[in-house]
Amino acid sequence: MAQERTMVAFTALAEYGGAHGPFNTDTTLVYNEVITNIGDAYNSCTGIFCAPVAGVYYFTFFYHAGGEHKSRLALMKNCETIVIASDHKAGCDGADNGGNAAFMQLQAGDEVFVRLVANNHLWAARRHTSFSGFLVCPM
Repeated sequence: MAQERTMVAFTALAEYGGAHGPFNTDTTLVYNEVITNIGDAYNSCTGIFCAPVAGVYYFTFFYHAGGEHKSRLALMKNCETIVIASDHKAGCDGADNGGNAAFMQLQAGDEVFVRLVANNHLWAARRHTSFSGFLVCPM
């Protein structure tokens, strides 16, 4: 009997026409333009990826921001910060790019998302800010 193979992969962009934030509270970043969503595990209305099966997954996020503002994003698993990417405010810096990535062991139903930390901003236009993930192997 052949085992059914589960395929999960997504890439989505934050496209809001320019500067996004700062907000007074931590905000789940909604990547509203979906490029790929195999397995339909990424929700473009909430910005949350929900693991359909237990396994090892790989996630990346990248951002672009103006150097005159600070930027700080966190890759979250449920309520836990996994990795962060940040840049300090600089008066002579025109723009910055940053990102981070992580392998995560997830159970079915675990949620993964990117949080824009309170009082920070990013650039959400022209395909600069993205969030991607895929199932490496089910467990």
